[in-house]
Amino acid sequence: MVNLGLTKVDDALVAKHPGLESYAACQSHAFMKGSGTFVLGVAGFFAIQKALQRKLPYPLQWNLLISIVASSVGSYAVTRWETQKCSDLWLLLETGKVPDRSSPPVPQQEEPTAPQKTKYELAFTPGRNGKNSLFQGER
Repeated sequence: MVNLGLTKVDDALVAKHPGLESYAACQSHAFMKGSGTFVLGVAGFFAIQKALQRKLPYPLQWNLLISIVASSVGSYAVTRWETQKCSDLWLLLETGKVPDRSSPPVPQQEEPTAPQKTKYELAFTPGRNGKNSLFQGER
């Protein structure tokens, strides 16, 4: 029996997806790592700001706000990174192939060629005194 959060997954579903237990453990580890990053980040940023408080004094609420916002961003990045690794693990266990996460190749732009004449372009013909004229019959 595999637990996903607070619910227990049926054995038939576990038999159908043999990697489910590994995936659930990986996701749990990713979320715990993100939570730990948040807690340690708040404590670390708060301590650093307290040390800098002597040179740049500002109120405690700003100290807490900056610590919480910076730790939230860091926690999100860590959780997203770890969750992506869990998704790759799930795909590997289900399909046997590692997904390609590299960026797609950038297509090479072709160099422009000389302009081609189309049937819709006006033909310029030399007019009087060697000047170009739009009308062929002009003299």
